[in-house]
Amino acid sequence: MVLDSQNHLNFFYDYLVASVRLAVPLAFAALGGLYSERSGVLNIALEGMLLTGAFTSAVATFYTGNVWLGVLAALLAGGLVGLLHAFLCVTLRVDQLVSGLAINLVTAGFTSFLARLVFNGGSAGRLPGIDAIIFPGLANIPLIGALLFQQDILVYLLLFLIALTTYILFRTSFGLTLRAVGEYPQAAVTAGVSVQTVRYWAVVTSGCFASLGGAYLTLVQIKFFTEQMTAGKGFIAIAALIFGRWHPIGSALACLLFGATEALQLRIQALGANIPYQFLTMLPYAIAILALVGLAGKSTPPKALGVAFFPENRH
Repeated sequence: MVLDSQNHLNFFYDYLVASVRLAVPLAFAALGGLYSERSGVLNIALEGMLLTGAFTSAVATFYTGNVWLGVLAALLAGGLVGLLHAFLCVTLRVDQLVSGLAINLVTAGFTSFLARLVFNGGSAGRLPGIDAIIFPGLANIPLIGALLFQQDILVYLLLFLIALTTYILFRTSFGLTLRAVGEYPQAAVTAGVSVQTVRYWAVVTSGCFASLGGAYLTLVQIKFFTEQMTAGKGFIAIAALIFGRWHPIGSALACLLFGATEALQLRIQALGANIPYQFLTMLPYAIAILALVGLAGKSTPPKALGVAFFPENRH
């Protein structure tokens, strides 16, 4: 009886740890999307940014053997994809939804093509990974130890960025400016703010943060790259962003919910339950849809989200 209780407890601990690990790439992408959408630029391109970060981190690590150069490469590549999205949406005023979808399609095709050239068949072999940092003593605390004191540096960076973003958005003049640009850009212009500059910075930051989620997938969670490995995680991050009402903490908690759902379906499959695996695979996406349906009319986006800004129109 004691052995069964211990097994159940270990299963629960493993499940919680897996939920956090699966939520991390979603949270990086959602945090990136938050900056972009708070500035008024719709970012459907999160999927492409995640995939770009995963691919570039794998390539850089594959050739150099250094995971930190892989993370740096992901940041730079994600920033460039964000810059492209900003150029299309802010400067050229292309429809923001079309721009995001185009970036997703291009990155999917481009990374698949290059992966076959670089990795000989579309997937990298085992890559060096980022190891967990174990805090002596604290790591042995039941439940809390495994969740908080046996994580890798990217998890701690994510927690720091969530706290920093919350502070910036609601406690600094830059956060006020960012929110003003996303809510009523004409008023921001009247106050002397350059809407285009703020949006450029926000979308580039979005690309950098989302690419860190891709690097986490490649260098921590899976430790190899394969084509289309993001598998719709960017779209789940958008759902988490809406579910979290464009708030850093709310969005992170929504990502944790979706991560827990994915961890649950993986464990149900591992237990050999007599349920079609296709049904289990779609479970995280079904939960995302149900969450959005439940929020219909309750989650209010920034008023200027998705609307192109024309500097000459100040009325």
